[in-house]
Amino acid sequence: MRLMLPLLLVLAMLAGAVQAKPPLNPDGLSLASVNAAVAYLGETELLHDKHADRVVPIASLTKVMTALVVMESGEPLNEWLEIYPRHIPAEANAYSRIRKGSELRRRDLLRIALMSSENLAAYTLARHHPGGYDQFVADMNAVAGRLGMTRSRFVDPTGLSAGNQSTAADLVLLANAAMKYPEIGDYSNTRYFTARFRGPRYSLAFGNTNVLVHRGSWDVALTKTGFLDEAGRCLMMISRMEGKPVVTVLLDSFGSRSPIGDAGRVKRWLATGDSGRVAGAAKQYEQKKNAHHAAVGGTGAMAQ
Repeated sequence: MRLMLPLLLVLAMLAGAVQAKPPLNPDGLSLASVNAAVAYLGETELLHDKHADRVVPIASLTKVMTALVVMESGEPLNEWLEIYPRHIPAEANAYSRIRKGSELRRRDLLRIALMSSENLAAYTLARHHPGGYDQFVADMNAVAGRLGMTRSRFVDPTGLSAGNQSTAADLVLLANAAMKYPEIGDYSNTRYFTARFRGPRYSLAFGNTNVLVHRGSWDVALTKTGFLDEAGRCLMMISRMEGKPVVTVLLDSFGSRSPIGDAGRVKRWLATGDSGRVAGAAKQYEQKKNAHHAAVGGTGAMAQ
């Protein structure tokens, strides 16, 4: 009994320490990304808001909305779809290894569009949508409206156009909606995949654009990266942090590794209340971009 009492006291002290964990300090999170939002999955209240209502180009994060429209269409995922030549020119580099005229199943096109950001795959999904390409884009905007993404606008399914614009806060709503379809999460966090085409028969290997899917400690449930000159480096991710699934949206980072570094800062902040420092070059980039946004209208204006 004499040995048990000190042990019980220690356990009581530890329990008290856990209960006494201070609330999160918003000032403790420093991010390299110019715009960001952090929230627990399924919630709209933000744990962190960094220009979260600023309207900006979102690059290939667009493909999460593309995936949601595909899933909501109810079209069979095992259907073979022909790869058509583009009927309108892409607004940015749209190089693809996929051969025009070949076929791939809808589910595999969706997988490589999400995990490897394959633009022709996303375009093909829209071309085969009920009502066609224009109806697909219209449905993207209709879904955004239904979700309450009031500051979002979509003009193509790939994200190659800077006209695809949203806010970090709106993209939290999109992430919450996407997770209602397990396929979207599963396809997006696939590490490697070999797509097997027919007509002609050939195979192509694809890898995930987010290195964190290879690290088990991150437990990534959904991920999408993006990049355009106008958008900077972007990342949408749902991962488990401190025992809870957390939505992290990072928009407009300067360096190719900055979103990954910011994800680590979010994780560290949730665990300790302090994220650590941001590199000076990233701070200078942020100052430049904030000055630009101030000059053109504060929080940003929706492109018309």
